[in-house]
Amino acid sequence: VQLQASGGGAVQAGGSLRLSCAVSGIRFSIRNMAWHRQAPGKQRELVADITTRGSTNYADSVKGRFTISRDNAKNTVYLQMNSLKPADTAVYYCASGRPWPGPADYDYWGRGTQVTVSS
Repeated sequence: VQLQASGGGAVQAGGSLRLSCAVSGIRFSIRNMAWHRQAPGKQRELVADITTRGSTNYADSVKGRFTISRDNAKNTVYLQMNSLKPADTAVYYCASGRPWPGPADYDYWGRGTQVTVSS
């Protein structure tokens, strides 16, 4: 199983980035997917998730700025990040949810991609 995240980088405040996570080795279409992030010295937090049917959920801190989406034909989940702030600086991880009827947690994680936003 592989979750390969890409698209991170360094941008100035107000800029945009698009993260991608290509998934292989599992049935992508039957799994909810999510992006989490972890900033230095802080706990990992959920940024956004998307169900198998495309319903989405966002952390309050990113609502209106980030958009999560998925392409089941490409086994890929995306995170479009606009109006980036220095507070968004973190390592971003994609994760796959356990398929129903399993517990509502995440069983596979990508390695993470660094996002750095300068003021």
